[in-house]
Amino acid sequence: MKTILGIFGLIWKLYIAAVFVISAVFLYPVIATMLSNPNNKKMAFKMFVFWSWMFRFLCFYGVKKVKESNLPEGPYLIVGNHTSYLDIFLMYSILSNEPFLFLGKSEILAYPLIKTYFKKMNIPVFRDNKRKAAKSLIQASKEVKSGWSIMIFPEGGIPDDDNPKMIEFKQGAFRLAKSLNIPIVPISFTNNHKLFSDPTNILGPARPGISHVHIHEFISTEEIEMLSHAELSQKCFDIVNAPILIANPEVSKN
Repeated sequence: MKTILGIFGLIWKLYIAAVFVISAVFLYPVIATMLSNPNNKKMAFKMFVFWSWMFRFLCFYGVKKVKESNLPEGPYLIVGNHTSYLDIFLMYSILSNEPFLFLGKSEILAYPLIKTYFKKMNIPVFRDNKRKAAKSLIQASKEVKSGWSIMIFPEGGIPDDDNPKMIEFKQGAFRLAKSLNIPIVPISFTNNHKLFSDPTNILGPARPGISHVHIHEFISTEEIEMLSHAELSQKCFDIVNAPILIANPEVSKN
């Protein structure tokens, strides 16, 4: 049975890949034209929202906001766990009313088509180059001052083992929140790893379904100011991790 499910998952991943590539090529002229002018970046964000909804429709992915707390006035920092590439694709339709940019690892620039979208729309972080990494944070600061919220996965990537068990948050996101004096919105994805696992896991789970998302109460700037970087990181980790442990009890046993 496991092998049969694995084969179905592989077929589904190939379908998802086809939808992504075809839609990316189809939308490329429009989005690339918009991104050629920095003043049109927020218009391009709306196209990404449209792309996210289109992707969900064609791939039969619904979203259930198990918890939906009130959001602060933007801009703010969004932090969440990272268990699947679905986390990225779904975010635009989950928080479609607050323009945000991803602050993510530069390795994604190795993919030709994605490179154009990511480099011009989001902020790549070169983790192995301290000078470039510092420039990324400076760029993030400028974007926040221009009204953009920032989305970060503080784990630094999808965990290689024991997914969805979370790994320790890196503190860069929380240094950024404190330096910019902006609220933090924690988000939990509790089952995306079951809907679309890492493509390198050939026979890993993949299927249509409902993504369960928890949008937690935001952490105010007043509270952020009172906490150290480490305390703030741990607080966000615990908030994000709580519903994951409930939805995936096997994680707490590892």
